[in-house]
Amino acid sequence: MVETVALGRNAMDRHAWAEATDAFVAADGDGGLAAGDLELLGTAAWWAGQPDLATEALERAFAAYGDAGQSSDAARVALNLSYEAFRRLTVPIAAGWLARAARMLESDPDSPTHARLAVFSALGALMENHLTEGIELADRAMALAGTHHDPDSNFMAMSFKGMALVFSGDWQAGFALIDEAATAASSGQLDLRVASDIYCNTIAACRNAGDLKRAGQWADEGERWMRRQSVGGYPGICRIHRAELKMLRGLWPEAEQEARQACEELERFRILDGVGYGQYAVGEIRLRIGDLDGAAQAFERAYEYGHDTQPGMALLHLARGEIDEATRSIGRALAVTAGNGGPADRATRARLLPAQIDIALAAGDLETAGAAVTELESIATDYQQPLFEAGALTGRGELLLGEDRPAEASPILGRSWRLWLQTDLPYESARARLHYAEAMAAEGDHTAADRDLRAARGVFERLGARLDLARVDALLGEAVASTGTATTRMTKTFMFTDIVTSTDLVGLIGDDAWGELLRWHDRELRSAFANHRGEEVNHTGDGFFVAFEQAVDGLECAVDIQRRLAKHRHEHGFAPTVRIGLHTEEASRESGDYRGRGVHVAARIGAAAVSEEILVSAAALSAMGSIRFALSDPRELTLKGVHEPVEVRSVSWR
Repeated sequence: MVETVALGRNAMDRHAWAEATDAFVAADGDGGLAAGDLELLGTAAWWAGQPDLATEALERAFAAYGDAGQSSDAARVALNLSYEAFRRLTVPIAAGWLARAARMLESDPDSPTHARLAVFSALGALMENHLTEGIELADRAMALAGTHHDPDSNFMAMSFKGMALVFSGDWQAGFALIDEAATAASSGQLDLRVASDIYCNTIAACRNAGDLKRAGQWADEGERWMRRQSVGGYPGICRIHRAELKMLRGLWPEAEQEARQACEELERFRILDGVGYGQYAVGEIRLRIGDLDGAAQAFERAYEYGHDTQPGMALLHLARGEIDEATRSIGRALAVTAGNGGPADRATRARLLPAQIDIALAAGDLETAGAAVTELESIATDYQQPLFEAGALTGRGELLLGEDRPAEASPILGRSWRLWLQTDLPYESARARLHYAEAMAAEGDHTAADRDLRAARGVFERLGARLDLARVDALLGEAVASTGTATTRMTKTFMFTDIVTSTDLVGLIGDDAWGELLRWHDRELRSAFANHRGEEVNHTGDGFFVAFEQAVDGLECAVDIQRRLAKHRHEHGFAPTVRIGLHTEEASRESGDYRGRGVHVAARIGAAAVSEEILVSAAALSAMGSIRFALSDPRELTLKGVHEPVEVRSVSWR
């Protein structure tokens, strides 16, 4: 047993969490672990992605410390149990453990654990938006940490104080503390969980204050640090931050994959307070794409995990033409942030006010829109961040357009779309440019308006923003009479995937297990699409419709999909079987969708494939040039709705 415990401790030093967990569990079975080693088991199991085992080990460690009269150690473990319960969203259990820790420390006034308890108190005050109290408690925690030489509590409290100062409007002093604490986290002198929390606080504070550049830099640094330390779970939270940043930069397929993977990691580690943010990020991306049903599903999931889903839900109502519901939705969100009138709400309101401006203008409520613009301009002046400044300029320009003052609106909107572009936010820039074009047209300069509409259209088409693309097409007046949308002819490689015999599999494993397996299937395929530059066009039932600029990317993606499924089948005994068809041809692009013979042929080829087969047309193979996979002999297919036979080959992907 002694040797096994030593192996576990050695694995802990190397951050080999699974190895440490196995060693401690084996030693525990041989004769039981001492309190200190039970605490180590709790730590190792949590990082290894076994949260239930971690909780059980920590509960036993707490009892063992208590029986030995080690109240300070027991209180430390109680704080860890409280922390984990808060992350699981089991608030009563968390509060109970926090109270146990406080009670045990009453008999030990000199315990260094008092500093950790003070950190919890500071966080509680900040979560209630009591900034002054939170700053005072953070100062107390830092003083106690200095007395007891506790760098973990010191820098955690410093990070919280920095956040409070930023929210109070003293962002220069606040960011100085935030950066100092984050630098300490990267130095290796802090506990891994404390360091990870500091990174997450840092990125969130930067994003909320509109400092995207600083947020991106710390997100990259945090990701590198966590990978070096073999820190599981927390990368899920950082993935959400990275997903939002990628979304803002216009990298929507990558952003969605990051967000979905984040949700999976967070659920596995029971960091449930982060899942809502991840689902909300998915919803925002789906909304920008124009997938309103997909956005609604993601927002509903986010709401289940406690996220308020704003302003996304209000904008979803607006996109559906539900103006009254959109007005009520954004109004409720803004009323909550105005409840205390505190400065901590101002950054949050800066994210909500642009939506209120759009909704109020759609409702013809110029008074509400004007008040929102004025408030947003005040926030932009105080925070001095391009994100808020560009938003305020866009809002003012939109308001002037709504007031039928295009000559005043156009120079402001011209500044706004250029500032969005300089900040590397292409979607926001294109939307502002669309309004700029509307202002130019209202002034009578139709040539300039046409130029800027086409520029905005190019961005929307590249991003895959279907609803915005349709709006620009309508303004350009290039509508096809039957559809009201402009049509662009382009050559693409189209992929259709479909799960084979999914009904049989549902009957075998049951509805719940099938639902989870289908979600895994969707995540894996979307990951492959993103890795191979695929554009998800549609997702219905058990299959996907994806378009590729380069034919070879489509083939590599198809092989990647089949190999992922085969690996899962080999390691876990089962996985859906999928058939895939690929075809290259010219098709019509209409508001983010593709139509025409080429799409029809690709779908029919996919339907002609058998289980686990990749079937590729001669046209697609010709577009690829040389490839690295063996092919079957060619055969001709007679496809329904296609007059002439289509030559295809099967790809040897194993």
